[in-house]
Amino acid sequence: MSQRTLRGQVAVVGVGETAYYKHGQAPEAEITLALRAILRACEDAGIDPRQIDGFASYSNDRNDPSRLAAALGLPELRFSNMQWGGGGGGGSAAVGNAAAAIAAGFADCVVVFRALAQGQFQRFGAAPPAATVSGEQALTFPYGLFSPAQRFAMRVMRFIHEHDIEASAQRAIALASYHHAQANPRAVMHGRPLTEEAYDSARWIVEPFRLFDCCMENDGAAALVLVSAERARDMKQKPAYILGVAQGSEHRNAARGHNAPLYATSSFTTVAPHLYEMAGIGAKNVDVLQSYENFTGGVLMSLVEHDFFTAEEANDFLTLDNLIAPGGRLPLNTSGGNLAECYMHGLELQIEAVRQLRGESTSQVPGAHVSMVISGPMVTPVSSVIFGDAATL
Repeated sequence: MSQRTLRGQVAVVGVGETAYYKHGQAPEAEITLALRAILRACEDAGIDPRQIDGFASYSNDRNDPSRLAAALGLPELRFSNMQWGGGGGGGSAAVGNAAAAIAAGFADCVVVFRALAQGQFQRFGAAPPAATVSGEQALTFPYGLFSPAQRFAMRVMRFIHEHDIEASAQRAIALASYHHAQANPRAVMHGRPLTEEAYDSARWIVEPFRLFDCCMENDGAAALVLVSAERARDMKQKPAYILGVAQGSEHRNAARGHNAPLYATSSFTTVAPHLYEMAGIGAKNVDVLQSYENFTGGVLMSLVEHDFFTAEEANDFLTLDNLIAPGGRLPLNTSGGNLAECYMHGLELQIEAVRQLRGESTSQVPGAHVSMVISGPMVTPVSSVIFGDAATL
């Protein structure tokens, strides 16, 4: 194995989050939400917030690290990092960037965070308001291709057509998320179960996505505290060690006008091999999985590209029984995910991955040693991370 690796060098030792609200309904300023999540992550880790000396985020989070440092009273800020582009595809990459900073000695205690208050800024799920367009938008807007659902539906439709994917495959992903949300009192959709009949009768958003194939839009904040593995051994919480992390996209993934050579992908074809190479394990070793759901079709594609099954096996593998904890073949989105827990741009998935290794999930997988997160299918760049407990080192 290469010496250039993060495997086992850094761990998550604290997680925190605010309450989650419907988009536009957060009662506090976005930076206040970010600070609340960070303070709760520090409390969870058992550290004084003034021990933080770095921040990492993604997707152009508006909460400036210097302002956070001032509000928290940090003695110094040694590291600040923003993962470019990719929307929710940066969730795992931000964890990797923070871990790399710690491993390289740039900082000792880095917080990964994401905060959203869409009533104070643009709503994510809507087409961006503009009097004129240029670049990629000039090639799509004139033809009615505005929203994320419209853009990503085309890629999923190609995949479905090429591999004869049945509607039941996407439905199983949605049902699994809603099933797990019923056990999670934090989930926005807690107490609102989803049935097959309700899924099948829901209105189309854009084919092949019905209403329950699409993620929610929420306000709130989430945060994780990372330190070196050596320091993590003496911390309050059971560490979740980073085994592998990878980010990027395949050749010409962002080719304009929906003209990428590999069009029907979720952007992980070159990323997933690097992830497993660093982790030193394969898909068969993953006990529990959190996969970013912008839309269920993207989850399906990303599972194929991470070698959990082939496209030809998707219809047989993607059943509700296979995807739910505690006994499914691949328990998926065990807190409810973007579809049913909340849409914190996917960072709630990293928190749930850590909780699974601690044995604290509301839909716990017994004996989970390896917990994985896939961030942002079909955007670019994308990223994935694998966490392990002490037994995996």
